Amino acid sequence: MATDKIGEKNYTAGEMMTVAAARELRSGMACFVGVGPPSLAANLARATHAPDIILIYESGTIGAKPSRLPLSIGDGELAETADAVVTVAEMFNYWLQPGRIDVGFLGAAQIDRFGNINTTVIGSYDHPKVRLPGAGGAPEIAASTKEVIVIVTQSPRTFVPQLDFVTSVGHGSGDLSRRQLGFTGAGPTIVITDLGILRPDPASAELALTQLHPDVSVEQARAATGWALVVDHNLTTTEPPTERELAVLRRLKASTEASYDG
Repeated sequence: MATDKIGEKNYTAGEMMTVAAARELRSGMACFVGVGPPSLAANLARATHAPDIILIYESGTIGAKPSRLPLSIGDGELAETADAVVTVAEMFNYWLQPGRIDVGFLGAAQIDRFGNINTTVIGSYDHPKVRLPGAGGAPEIAASTKEVIVIVTQSPRTFVPQLDFVTSVGHGSGDLSRRQLGFTGAGPTIVITDLGILRPDPASAELALTQLHPDVSVEQARAATGWALVVDHNLTTTEPPTERELAVLRRLKASTEASYDG
């Protein structure tokens, strides 16, 4: 598995993951953002190459422009900097469920080979080992946004052969599962980890490793996966973070820490 530092480079595995995720976003996109790593990546994109990205949080803020990372979807700065604030009911009934959001950005405690996500419990539902934050709006985001980006640290505890609980459906059991369920969105189109990037196979919908981050091997990726990981025959290497990407990312994190300390 990857260590915090990748080789002798001046960035960490977590920074590589965040930068790779941010690069998937474009100006003008309407992006439904979860807190934590998705929010960090989305705000990095807004501060670098995608200044006109429209950040949407499920509390009802549209076009939020926070100067620091929000503590939660209810963070006051999201409403203070937003272009509009709508009710949660309007957010889901008018904006999300009819497919007006371009991309949903989600994290996961567990993910399986078809991009299904667990954020509810580890262990049995009735007697869990760990009770997680739960669903929130993630099931609707996974079902209805035009596409879903997942950002998650890769390990056998996270990349599991079977979820302890299905919170958000990715590609179900593969093939035509989403269509049969009546979901309008494309589901997870990319999963970005601290080791590389996975995309669903067009035929089976099973996640395949298509990209490795610098100094990470296929063997490391396979060892961090709880199933027999498929590796694309056109496997490529991720471009390392630029100096600007790292500087902006670190400034964003530092300003967040300073704000909360103050």
